[in-house]
Amino acid sequence: MLITPAGLAALPGASVLDVRWRLAGPPGLTSYRERHIPAAVFCDLDTDLAAPPTPPAPGGRHPLPEPAAFQAAMRRLGVSGARPVVVYDDADSTAAARAWWTLRYFGHPDVRVLDGGFRAWTAAGLPVETTAPDVHPGDFTAHPGGMPVLSAEQAGALPANGVLLDARAPERYRGETEPIDPVAGHIPGAVNAPTAANVDASGHFLPPARLKTRFESLGVTPATPTGAYCGSGVTAAHEVLALHLAGVPAALYIGSWSDWITSPDRPIATG
Repeated sequence: MLITPAGLAALPGASVLDVRWRLAGPPGLTSYRERHIPAAVFCDLDTDLAAPPTPPAPGGRHPLPEPAAFQAAMRRLGVSGARPVVVYDDADSTAAARAWWTLRYFGHPDVRVLDGGFRAWTAAGLPVETTAPDVHPGDFTAHPGGMPVLSAEQAGALPANGVLLDARAPERYRGETEPIDPVAGHIPGAVNAPTAANVDASGHFLPPARLKTRFESLGVTPATPTGAYCGSGVTAAHEVLALHLAGVPAALYIGSWSDWITSPDRPIATG
């Protein structure tokens, strides 16, 4: 699921997607235009990896795109089912993990995340480009269901017989602050597991053994029903990737907290 810069440089024929994205900006496209990995194509997290949000309707801030829309986006970016896809962001793989998860959910068999992202690529002294490549349309066909998902009801019930991980920062989990969504707090019974602890200071994922130890300390084992959520299903995809690296299959609540709070009937916990 991960690939090194040297591994990507030696991988022929792969589709490379630049998924640089920051919630508060600047736009990832600006960074892409300044410089990017040769032959990489910019993939917009907000429009290519999510459907338009329709607040206050259910679905959250980054709803799952419809199969036809996602298929059209990936074909426009040159993605084919028969070729590997490598995705990357700036460094910590938060946005890249959303691309990894979405491609896997829609049935792509070979998706890899560039560990350490663009920062690792440039640190290795590998070449960069400033011009966008000519893209030959791909033939990827989207088949939903390749990764497990949780509905709001399933996420709320999971703590009774499994572990539901909240991937947000501790202060947001505790409800002390909420800079993005209109309501603060967390799903009752969820365990806080910030994604920042999945990577080291350089943005590389921790070794699988260390990830396994981390998740075990939170009550997660390969036999434990496990799910993850965040604010809108982006950082939680990073959590799911880290869990997979640790040998733990996990489901994603794609709507996450921004979907949970759309119903006044759903309970909210703080502290």
